[in-house]
Amino acid sequence: MELYNNIKALHLIFVITWFAGLFYIVRLFVYQIEAQSKPTPEKEILGAQYKIMTYRLWYIITWPSAVLATLFALVLLHLNPEWLYMPWMQVKLGFVALLLAYHLKCHQIYKQLQNDDTRYSSNFMRLWNEGATIILFAVVFLVILKNAIDWIYGVVGIIGFSILIMLGFKFYKNIRKKNNS
Repeated sequence: MELYNNIKALHLIFVITWFAGLFYIVRLFVYQIEAQSKPTPEKEILGAQYKIMTYRLWYIITWPSAVLATLFALVLLHLNPEWLYMPWMQVKLGFVALLLAYHLKCHQIYKQLQNDDTRYSSNFMRLWNEGATIILFAVVFLVILKNAIDWIYGVVGIIGFSILIMLGFKFYKNIRKKNNS
């Protein structure tokens, strides 16, 4: 039991650092994209600095955390294989697959920005950042409630919260636009 609890603690620690990395990397993407519209030499200075920051965050914190969180999760599932037959765990694993897809898409965006290939706006990145938040809410509600139905209330709540964030974002964007005029 002590081994199990230690592995569970390590899994949770690396899940937290993984999400921290995902939240911050997308925020750095916003700054990196916005730096490209700055005048010279500010554009070059900021661009170089953000590339260093994103590189370090991505390869020193986020990727290792994703790998270690996944490895410890696999060990936990090996120790408790009956979990694989529980509906809440099956739904959770679906969200974990979605999280992995989100992570890989962030990796693709990271590589594009490292090559000065900007395909998304800073506004898109601000909204993209909410994807990890929705996944986090869904997984936490599933793990705590352990009920394949009750977690829906939490997800509906986070979707409602996301709508409020988007409305707030539009409001903020309009204020910024007025202040820049």
